[in-house]
Amino acid sequence: MASYAARRRSNFVWLSLCWASTAFGLCFLIIILATLFWHGFGGLSLTVFTQPTRPPDEIGGLQNAIVGSLIMTVVGVAIGAPLGLLAGTYMAEYGRHSKLTFVVRFINDILLSAPSIVIGLFIYQVMVAPMHHFSGISGAVALAVIVVPVVVRTTEDMLLLVPGPLREAASALGLPRSTVVVRIAYRAARAGIITGILLAVARISGETAPLLFTALNNQFFSANLNTPMASLPAVIFQYAMNPSPVWHSLAWTGALIITLAVLALSIFARVFSSKGSAK
Repeated sequence: MASYAARRRSNFVWLSLCWASTAFGLCFLIIILATLFWHGFGGLSLTVFTQPTRPPDEIGGLQNAIVGSLIMTVVGVAIGAPLGLLAGTYMAEYGRHSKLTFVVRFINDILLSAPSIVIGLFIYQVMVAPMHHFSGISGAVALAVIVVPVVVRTTEDMLLLVPGPLREAASALGLPRSTVVVRIAYRAARAGIITGILLAVARISGETAPLLFTALNNQFFSANLNTPMASLPAVIFQYAMNPSPVWHSLAWTGALIITLAVLALSIFARVFSSKGSAK
């Protein structure tokens, strides 16, 4: 009985610490979100989405920054997601026990934890310096480098969760390996793979450092990927460092827009993943 009472006391103490830690983290999250809504919600208007950035103390919007972020994010995902999907497929389906897979997985884990500013410096040396100018395509490539390891990890993990008998049954019917992967493995892991891509999009949506070294910024509207391109994180950084109260208000509004977009993507990924697992 004494040992049982001691275990109950220990369980109560550790549960209390877990609940306290959870409450501590949630309090800070609520404070951050409340601050964002308090300072940013009042600046939301149609002008924010229809007018480009203006000089200090002039009322403008974030149209060029929002469009630039969307363009570079779409291009970055279009470059990085297929590469990550193919690499993850090889690691899970073709070279599961090969030495190459071990090396790729090790490098992928390093890229997952690498600071984004290091990736920005790398793309600066590889693309910006030889081209002698900043460009939107350089920013998109930097974002693609961030997307690749996320998609590789989720694709490999989701494909490894597909039961082996499904592949064996398809192979017993005479289907080639590529057809088994596309028709059976991909369909079974579709929800998890798409969720991984959505999480990668959420990851790169607020990246600032890589874009400062690659796309830089542009106060004018431009959809040309071969020129410097505005992005919402870079504009928020610029406006937050300026003493202009008008720019401060727009910086809070831009931060709120990014937060809501990432929150919506995360919720959609969770819902899509739960629906896929329920099937």
